[in-house]
Formats: sequence, structure tokens, C-alpha cells
Amino acid sequence: MISRLKIGLLPRIILAIILGIVFGNVLTLPWVKVFITFNAIFSQFLGFMIPLIIVGLVTPAIAEIGRSAGRLLLITVAIAYVDTVMSGLISYGTGRWLFPAMVENTAHIAKVEEAVSIAPYFSIQILALIDVMSGLIFSFMMGLAIAYADLSTLKNMFGEFRKVISMTISKAIIPLLPLYIFGIFLQMTYTGQAYRIMLVFIQIICVIFVLHVLILVYQFCVAGFVVKKNPFKLLWNMLPAYLTALGTSSSAATIPVTLKQTLKNGVSEGVAGFTVPLCATIHMSGSAMKITACALTICLMSGLPSNFGIFLNFILMLGIVMVAAPGVPGGAIMAALAPLASILGFDAEQQALMIALYIAMDSFGTACNVTGDGAIAIVVDRCTNK
Repeated sequence: MISRLKIGLLPRIILAIILGIVFGNVLTLPWVKVFITFNAIFSQFLGFMIPLIIVGLVTPAIAEIGRSAGRLLLITVAIAYVDTVMSGLISYGTGRWLFPAMVENTAHIAKVEEAVSIAPYFSIQILALIDVMSGLIFSFMMGLAIAYADLSTLKNMFGEFRKVISMTISKAIIPLLPLYIFGIFLQMTYTGQAYRIMLVFIQIICVIFVLHVLILVYQFCVAGFVVKKNPFKLLWNMLPAYLTALGTSSSAATIPVTLKQTLKNGVSEGVAGFTVPLCATIHMSGSAMKITACALTICLMSGLPSNFGIFLNFILMLGIVMVAAPGVPGGAIMAALAPLASILGFDAEQQALMIALYIAMDSFGTACNVTGDGAIAIVVDRCTNK
């Protein structure tokens, strides 16, 4: 009976964080080093997998999006990408305004850079087959070539490779993540960092919650202006889709509800039937907002560069790599690990923090993505049926 009991990923992540903080105040150094040793090995495996995740998920995603190129597709993709980038920029602008003071107010508690370093008992070096940027360039090149040259053999090969990567994520990485995050918070508590980080991110999560509401209002104000309708009535009609996504944390599972509510907003059946499933794959405004806010906070806390140029590069790349996210557990943050490492310079511990924080707010990001799909459908319908 116990073996059949299934606990969701979010409860396991929360439990791992709590236990990490509790045991960090209890366990002695030899026991702490056991979990640090596991984390050292797992982080090497994660570093090995990140370029393969990009190749395995992004390549077939680009190939599938590009194969039916047409005016409707191009308009939808362009609007979805611009909106995703805009959400990231809004998040960055808000973060630059509010987050430095939040981080500074906790600086007296513990400084990350002054934390005691604890070495593992041993480590194993697992070299990546290719680096992250090479993986990104290779994915774009292969995906576009498959799409425009109709290379069916390569398309099938990368489709099967995506299954390998998806299985590795769902059967190996995701099940081990709670233990990995437990080890991260165990070490941070033992070295005195955990309290400060938790205090900062409680504040950041509150800001992110308000931000995701403001982004939805902005999206529907634009849509309402385009079609000359009350934006708040349009947004209210999408509430069932928002609540469904909030409960399921799945864009795909919410598609039927999103489609029904989009039609209720007056979008033509043909446009709604095309844009809603497509936007469930390519429109990631809520995810971009969350990832940007959390990444900026970690940069501020760790002393990493956080100027506008670097984050603009990061957000532009994030909007592209996240097309691989839907359908894969934790797909958005897994795809985001590549630009987090290559552009922002995040190490394994900082990536683990990003994963924990993202999953803790996963349903709100999904709800923002899905509800925003309705706004994009309204604009696309107007652009294509003038």
C-alpha cells in the first residue's frame, strides 16, 4: 500500500528543503559530507546532460514548428516570442527596482561568498560531450534544416532521441532532484546561508505573484485595445482556463478549456484551433517572468553580473530554448539551465536553487502562460481576419 503512494514533485521539493534546513542544524560534518559527495557526483551528471537536453528537446521542437510555415504560423510565433521576451524584460525591470534593497536588507545575516566550503569525500569528473553554446547552435541548425529540407530520417532520429532525453529527465533527474536539493539546503544551513536565502526568496515570491497578475492585465489590455473590447471582460472569460492550469500545472491538459474560453471571447474557430495548441508550446510568458526574477535575485546575492545587456541576451535566448519545455516534467527550467550556465555563469548549486524555486511556483507560471494564450489568439484573429 505504501509503495503505491505517490507524492507529487512539489511536495517532495518542499519536504527536501524543510528537512535540509532541519538536519543542517543537527547532523555532524561527516554525515553532511556524505550528501555533499552525492551532490558533487549528481552535479557532474547534470552538467553532462544539459547540452544533451538542449539538443534532444530543442531540435525536434524547432523542426516541428517550422514544417508548416505559413502566414498564420509566423504571426503567432512572432507575437508569442515578443510577449515572452516582454514578460522577461518587465520582470527584470521590476527586479532591478525592488530586489537590490531586499537583498541588501538581509546582508547582515550571512554572506554567500563568505560561506565555509565543504569538500566531498570524493568526486567523479564527467565531461560533457559538447559545451552548452555548441549544443544550442547545433540544435538551431539541425532543427531549421529538418524543417525546411523535410529531412524525415533525421526528424525521426531526433524524435527518438527526444524520447531518450525525456525518459532520462523523468526517470533519473526528476526523482533524484529532491535528494539533490536536500543536500544543497543541508550544506547551506550547516554553513549559515539558508536563512538568508529563504528570507530573500519569500519576498521575491510575493513580488512574482503580483507580477504575474500585472502581466496578464497588460496582455489583455493590449488585446482589448486591438479588438476594441473591454480587456477585463476578456480576462474574466479566461478565468476557467487560469484555474484549470493552476490545478493541473499543465499547459497541455488545459488546452480544451483554453480553447473553449478563447472561442467565448469571439475568436474564430479556425484561428483558435490553431493558435491555442501552438501557444501551449511556444508561449512561455509566465515561465520567462519567474525564471528572470529568480535568476536576477541569485545574481544579486552571489555578486554575478546583472547588467541589462547580459540579461537581454539571456531573455532573448530563454524565449527560444523554452519551446522545448511543454510535455517534459520541469521542462522550462531544464531548458533554461543552458542559458543560465552559459550566459549568466550559474554553477551547480545556483542551478539547483533555480530548480527548487521554479518548481515551488510552477502552477502560477503555467496559469500565466495558458491565460495569456487567449490574449494572443485574440490579436492573431484580428491580424488575420481584417
